Amino acid sequence: MDSRGRCMCMCEKGLLSILRRLKQTPDQEVRLLLLGLDNAGKTTLLKQLAAEDISHITPTQGFNIKSVQSSGFKLNVWDIGGQRKIRPYWKNYFENTDVLIYVIDSSDRKRFEETGLELADLLEEEMLAAVPLLVFANKQDLMTATPASELAECLSLHTIRDRMWQVQACSAVTAEGLQDGMTWVCRNIRFRKK
Repeated sequence: MDSRGRCMCMCEKGLLSILRRLKQTPDQEVRLLLLGLDNAGKTTLLKQLAAEDISHITPTQGFNIKSVQSSGFKLNVWDIGGQRKIRPYWKNYFENTDVLIYVIDSSDRKRFEETGLELADLLEEEMLAAVPLLVFANKQDLMTATPASELAECLSLHTIRDRMWQVQACSAVTAEGLQDGMTWVCRNIRFRKK
């Protein structure tokens, strides 16, 4: 066996041992709650994370659940409809939430006040106390989108002191910024779970 053959054999053994170790450590299951007003892009974002077709999205009447693998975690993502008549039922999904992901349509300035009030109410909920918060400033691919930093200022997110939080600019349609947001989620799950 020549040196190239020995190197290939050692690489295969190394890869096999890594795969065996990964198989022995099951993914930690995590519950993510995906909320936001109707038409914010929650379902598109969820389908994009699950590598599903986003060409035919309809308003969520109730909820969707998807499991997504990321950074050694099995992320069970609960996407709850954001229509005004559904929002009172959000509280039924708060229990055991590990991370709250709040999606905002950054291009719809007329609804910033409404979405800010809904988010403020969520942050006051006892069952969501100290739960890390990721705000996806969605639809950044549109010319009318408000930059994430300006949105954070508008919503007074800098005043949040009782939890880890992050604002992430993204586009659920192009997937830009989604992985950065999920990386933050996984880092903060680790932080909270320890």
